[in-house]
Amino acid sequence: MKLQPNLCLAAIFLLLFSFKLSLFSISAVHALTNETDRLALFHFKRSITSDPFGILSSWNDSVSFCNWPGITCGSRHPRVTFLDLQSHNLKGSISPHIGNLTFLRSINLQNNSFSGEIPQQVGYLFRLQDLLLNNNTIGGKIPLGGNRLNGDIPKEIGTLIKLETFQISINNLTRGIPTSLGNLSSLWLFSAIYNNLSGSIPNEIRGLSSLDFFLVAMNRLSGTIPSSLYNLSSLNYISIAANQFNGNLPANIGFSLPNLQVLFAGDNEFSGTIPDSLSNISWLQYIELGGNNFVGPIPTKFGNLLELRELHLGYNNLGGNSSYDWVILTYLANCSKLEMLSLIENNFGGAFPDSIGNLTSQLQELYLGRNHIHGRIPSSLENLISLNTLTMEENHLTGDIPEYLGKFKNLQKFTLDGNIISGKIPSSIGNHT
Repeated sequence: MKLQPNLCLAAIFLLLFSFKLSLFSISAVHALTNETDRLALFHFKRSITSDPFGILSSWNDSVSFCNWPGITCGSRHPRVTFLDLQSHNLKGSISPHIGNLTFLRSINLQNNSFSGEIPQQVGYLFRLQDLLLNNNTIGGKIPLGGNRLNGDIPKEIGTLIKLETFQISINNLTRGIPTSLGNLSSLWLFSAIYNNLSGSIPNEIRGLSSLDFFLVAMNRLSGTIPSSLYNLSSLNYISIAANQFNGNLPANIGFSLPNLQVLFAGDNEFSGTIPDSLSNISWLQYIELGGNNFVGPIPTKFGNLLELRELHLGYNNLGGNSSYDWVILTYLANCSKLEMLSLIENNFGGAFPDSIGNLTSQLQELYLGRNHIHGRIPSSLENLISLNTLTMEENHLTGDIPEYLGKFKNLQKFTLDGNIISGKIPSSIGNHT
């Protein structure tokens, strides 16, 4: 069939109109999404009751919102990706319209005076990676460090699947760690220090395959540590101190956590022996296992930890009240970066060994009090010239106080009470100020 000329013109017109209409629709949607961000930011501004530095004074239509202070937009789309208004003494509340900024990857409002609750609409921000609201006066259930949060960690946190840092430290959060936390496979920092969290660590934590920092010290958590935590090979820093955890440390901990640098597990109820395998973690720098119920000898393989800086093993039941207990000193002499050694209140016995002087001269703190050490203070101790703390109280030491202690120019704390020391206090000790 042959089209009439007027029909051909009509067809061409319809095609052009449809094309223009599609372009208009695309631009309209684009403008609509931009408008959503602009309106959300205006709502955010209206929720601010005090802006002493005038940081939001230029939040107006004279310039694109992508050029407003504290706002960063994406390079491909003019959508808000970063909201950074930290340290401007802002007062007010956080508008629930923040949930409309769906391209947000980072919110940083720390060091202000925001109050009220964190709006539930934050849970809509599925691209969010960093949520930093510490050092405000915020209440409610949604967590962020340094606020005055109470209640529990909401299970909805598991919907923020791109979240990378999650800080809820120094609050009054209760109940437990939700199992939904295991959904956050991109999370590399979880910090919930100094709360009132209770219950156990959920086994679902195995889903945190990117986790570097796991910090839950100073809570009321209890039970045994799930094997799933020890199998997170990405972990660099574990802080579970000052809780009520019990059980043994797994024998293979040094093989399953090859990247660990810090292990803070003191002031719990752990028992058994200290695993030899910890010596396989070549980057391990800080071991804090004090205030538990560990028994047996200190693994001599700890001498392989060449990066070790602090070894806290006080307030346990280590040692067998014999001279053999001090064999460990021969091996720790290899740890040239060791700055602190605490063996206070254990069951170490025998004569004070000369091998103490083979420890690195970088050692600054040495805690040996409340054991069963006898004999004289060895002359080799003179080699530890960097000591600022030396405690040997409540042992069975005899003899004089060595004159060489006056050479310890950095010495600030020195305890010998509860021994059988005789003679005079060297006048050189009085030179310390």
